[in-house]
Amino acid sequence: MLTASHLTRRFDARVAVDDLSFELPAGEIFALLGPNGAGKTTTLRMLAGLIAPSAGTVHVAGELMSIDASHLRGRIGFLTEAPGLWDRLTVYDNLMTYARLQGVTAERQAVRTALDLFGIADRAHDRAAQLSKGLKQRVALARTLIHNPPVVLLDEPTAGLDPESAHETRALILRLRSEQRTVVISTHNLDEVDRVADRVAVLRTRLIAVGTPAALRARLFGTRLTISLAAPAAQYERTVQAAGGRHLRIEGHTISLALDGDAAATPRIVRALVEAGADVLSVVPDEPTLEEVYLRLVREEPR
Repeated sequence: MLTASHLTRRFDARVAVDDLSFELPAGEIFALLGPNGAGKTTTLRMLAGLIAPSAGTVHVAGELMSIDASHLRGRIGFLTEAPGLWDRLTVYDNLMTYARLQGVTAERQAVRTALDLFGIADRAHDRAAQLSKGLKQRVALARTLIHNPPVVLLDEPTAGLDPESAHETRALILRLRSEQRTVVISTHNLDEVDRVADRVAVLRTRLIAVGTPAALRARLFGTRLTISLAAPAAQYERTVQAAGGRHLRIEGHTISLALDGDAAATPRIVRALVEAGADVLSVVPDEPTLEEVYLRLVREEPR
């Protein structure tokens, strides 16, 4: 559905994005991660056809995107980091104006549906300038989706939202995936990414890494388990090592260990512990957070 090939963008002597490529099918949520200035927003603007790449191409459903391809830009919904509403217009008029700009048929019904979907029907006649930051973000999200685009680009979609509204927005993003839309998210909220993204790309001008969160965890940290026992764990250190556990960390009644890619190691280690007289209370994956994965990638990449 959305393909970026060797995207590069320069601003005078500064390279903002360097040789970025990826291919996104329908029904995938793809997250762009990176520090400030890494090129995330510039990438979104090129994907949306708002700025032309200095080199490389963007294709939407096989068609070449350009700043003149208005029919392709109409297939994209773009939530910018700033809501970008017309302050003197009401919420209703903001949505109605955008629906007409996008050529939405039955625009009044589309606006009413958007107002209900985002829980802002009671603010329809308030001017945008009167809204809180969180409410402006809801209106901006409604505007982004009002023309039912198959590709949705979201720059910090939950910025300024209270926890309940952020939860509702995440549910909406997951619904977009179930509707077979292609969703690209740029955010610093790594917990949010862990909850919704199918794949993540870590940028720092150029692509550092791309993959599923699970694959990136395994690549950087390997597969680890934490085993909780009824008795102090130190007495079973040799038992676990003999059964294939590696890089043990023992604390109190728990053992954390690496499996080194051995899929059969878990039942073998548990069986060895039981045979050694241990009462095993739980066996759970010992997964690093996405934040730990992200920080290792960014810190280890040469500047």
